Amino acid sequence: MIYVVATLTIKPETRAEFIAGAIACIKETRKEPGNIAYDMHESVTDPSKMVFVEQWENMEALGPHRAAEHMKTFGRIAVKCFAAPPKVEYITPEKVETR
Repeated sequence: MIYVVATLTIKPETRAEFIAGAIACIKETRKEPGNIAYDMHESVTDPSKMVFVEQWENMEALGPHRAAEHMKTFGRIAVKCFAAPPKVEYITPEKVETR
């Protein structure tokens, strides 16, 4: 299993357009093989920050996801909305031993 956490900072004036595009993309992504969860959240302290939290069966499922038509469509919308470069992190569910 793999988690993806993508933090996007958007221009305030593009918020409605960004959210509309994201909602359409999220609905289609949730239907993809290998997708377990795909959600978008808004920062409580900075409404221009949107955070996508994704859960996938494995890294192999991400290849088709990136190439999917709904991702390309959302990408064309999102790139116009960015106020800063996106930050994307890939996280394994492995626990770090803290003892």
